[in-house]
Amino acid sequence: MFCTACGLQMGDDAAFCSRCGKATGAPATPRAVSQRRLSRPMYDKKIAGVCSGFARYLDMDVTLVRVLWLVIAFGTGVGFIAYIVAWICMPREYMPAANAVAQPT
Repeated sequence: MFCTACGLQMGDDAAFCSRCGKATGAPATPRAVSQRRLSRPMYDKKIAGVCSGFARYLDMDVTLVRVLWLVIAFGTGVGFIAYIVAWICMPREYMPAANAVAQPT
């Protein structure tokens, strides 16, 4: 495919000319949207869900994140303050209704 404005040869799936920016008429492909969101899961927590939220966001094991957080907390003292700040700032995330399991009464 060629651009009608500047004559640049483009790929068949190009939605815009890379030289002049004119639309080619080909449908634009949607960009991949990241679903990662830093939040505190209320269904997978020990104290407040901060370490669990960071582990899920960073795609790491939650036990490793908890151990690293404790090392930072007891080693420097900054970890305690950072945990409290994250506890306050990170939004809560509740289990979606579709994934909720009926609790026996």
